[in-house]
Amino acid sequence: MWQHDYLPIADNLALSALAAAIPIFILLLLIGVLRKPAWIAALSGLAAAAVVAIGIYDMPASLAGNSIAYGALFGLFPIGWIVYWAIVLYRLTVETGQFEIIKDSVGGLTPDRRLQALLIAFALGAFIEGAAGFGTPVAVAAAMLAGLGFSPFYAAGICLLANTAPVAFGSIGIPIVTLAGLTGLPEMELSAWAGRLCAPISVFIPAYLILVMGGPRALRGVLPAAVVCGVTFASLQFLVSNYIGPQITDIIASLGAIASLVVLFKLWQPADTFHLPGETTGTLVLKTHDFKTTLLAWSPYAFLVVFVLLWGSPWTKPMLDTVTLPIPWPGLHNQIERVAPVVAGPTPYAAIFSFNWLSASGTACMLATVVAAFILRVSPLRYLRLLGSVAGQLFFSLLTIAAVLALAYLMNYSGATVTLGLAFAATGALFPFFSALLGWLGVFLTGSDTSSNALFGNLQVVTATRLGFDPAIMAAANSAGGVMGKMISLQSIAVAVAATGMARAEEGMLFRFTFRHSVFLACVLGLLATLYAYL
Repeated sequence: MWQHDYLPIADNLALSALAAAIPIFILLLLIGVLRKPAWIAALSGLAAAAVVAIGIYDMPASLAGNSIAYGALFGLFPIGWIVYWAIVLYRLTVETGQFEIIKDSVGGLTPDRRLQALLIAFALGAFIEGAAGFGTPVAVAAAMLAGLGFSPFYAAGICLLANTAPVAFGSIGIPIVTLAGLTGLPEMELSAWAGRLCAPISVFIPAYLILVMGGPRALRGVLPAAVVCGVTFASLQFLVSNYIGPQITDIIASLGAIASLVVLFKLWQPADTFHLPGETTGTLVLKTHDFKTTLLAWSPYAFLVVFVLLWGSPWTKPMLDTVTLPIPWPGLHNQIERVAPVVAGPTPYAAIFSFNWLSASGTACMLATVVAAFILRVSPLRYLRLLGSVAGQLFFSLLTIAAVLALAYLMNYSGATVTLGLAFAATGALFPFFSALLGWLGVFLTGSDTSSNALFGNLQVVTATRLGFDPAIMAAANSAGGVMGKMISLQSIAVAVAATGMARAEEGMLFRFTFRHSVFLACVLGLLATLYAYL
């Protein structure tokens, strides 16, 4: 059995951390500076990670290869599985003409781009995050905004920025549930601290979104809506996470935000006008439709909500999971030994691929497309042609997702990610601030707050205990800080590009657009975590 060595270069943490960070530097250089397509950056980063793992960490080539294969498959299922069916659902509404009616109904509530962004990117996106997670909210909301006339770039960027506040409680609270299971800390305590960290940020995220879209002048025109949306969502997020639990935090908070915005739109509309660069302004002609027609148009998304909620229900999920196939990954499962300080003593590193073909959120989305196709009278042949068309459309996005997850898993199983974590942990008195940034790094690498918690949760607890900080606060900071890394993960960018049909030449520009906001918000959350830790 091969054993981890977290300090492979002269037993020196600084040098080892620099070596471990080489794949990340290459990713940032290629997509952020040299403006290469995301799939090229991801594959190049993966190649660099393989060189570091084998050449510096002395990882056997067979273990490295199996780690890459394991991560790539996880990227395709369940993550790519969700993205694929979310785009199929959107394309169904477009090709049957129903999306025009959806546009009319949203435009009937408000023609203002700022308010549409608050309603769809933030509030509706948060609901889908709470119900499904794993890329679904960005895929659905970005596609809807692009269909409403937003330029593909702004539709993608706005949805990536909006998909921050709800991520810690996404997919029926899975990040917090996972964190509690791995660390042994009480689930309610972790949920409460995550809520206390996320809620203050959630208050101003809607306003921040409008500032990014158009600056202070744009915000002044819709300040009542930004305040109502942010305060409603944050208040409910705080109350539910502290007194009920993580599972329905996002669902209740987002439904409250949606309801408050719809009521506000009926009573008030902004007096000024606002246009985004690149939007299709003159082509959107709103029509009035009766209730039955509007309901039919929205039915695919209604089916999506129903199926996703059923799939995440504590009553149905255990039944669906009875057919899940746990597959110990050949040549990798328990072939690597993790050591302190990540674990108390030498422990085999499990590698079990959970083939949850029935209980996966993507399967719920698939069934929604089947029912929607039947209701919208799409013939089986037309439906199959649509499936093939979407597969072609998503080829490079799925390649990017697979490569990024392969890179993340290789860094995990080689021990390189732990080296980076130990470098953050060495900051001593500043650890509460860097604790949030460690979660941010984990989500940037894996694209998942759940994966980041699984990766760094125990390290946070061990380090916090050693330094005299409350381990629950530091573990929750990992999850809360991670949400700010979601918008810059190549997995999320690939989903947004696929959903909006954005030109691949703009991927680097989208990364640069979200990067500065990601770093700023992660630092704000780090300061908040520091405040809690010391006070």
